Amino acid sequence: MNTTLKLLSAAGGGRRILAAAAVAAALLGAAPVLAGPPTDQLRQRVDRVLKAVQAGGPETRARIRAIASEIFDFTEMARRTLGPHWRTLTPAQREEFVALFTDLLEDAYVSRIEQYRGEPITYVGETIEGDRAVVRSKIVTAQGAEVPIEYRMQQDGDRWEVYDVVIEGVSLVSNYRSQFNRIIRTSSYEDLVRRMRARVVAPPEPARRPRS
Repeated sequence: MNTTLKLLSAAGGGRRILAAAAVAAALLGAAPVLAGPPTDQLRQRVDRVLKAVQAGGPETRARIRAIASEIFDFTEMARRTLGPHWRTLTPAQREEFVALFTDLLEDAYVSRIEQYRGEPITYVGETIEGDRAVVRSKIVTAQGAEVPIEYRMQQDGDRWEVYDVVIEGVSLVSNYRSQFNRIIRTSSYEDLVRRMRARVVAPPEPARRPRS
């Protein structure tokens, strides 16, 4: 399997960054923190996700996907992952890409959120600048390792939505953008869309930091 296919393999480890993002999101209701509307809104929505998971039933995945659409600004995330290529798309192409990208992330989010096992999280703080905000936290794994998670959000009216998740300094959007750009430049935008339809796109794993 060549390097590109390794990065695109849905069965491989490439979704670990999204897995951590999903699990960390699930934990937002687990610990109190003094914060403003961005954290409060995020926590309220994720509390609903956890209740849906606990309730179970045949409609669980549909309920989680519906709440995920309130947590994430999929249109903004899709636009950022394409970077300058977004400007070259027609309105119809943009609509299709957003739909494909939304399905891609929702599927991964639902799959990982169902694996939540109650790992603890600590909130470090929140920063708001105009219509942008950053919610900082860290998750503690079962092995006792601390993983910093940063949620980048933007305001739309009274709503705050996530447009990127940064895990151990690695941006989810940047990972996708790097991969998407590579496919478009070495092949074509049409090839990227074909792969997304086949659900074989996954962000590459962040590089491991050497232990001190």
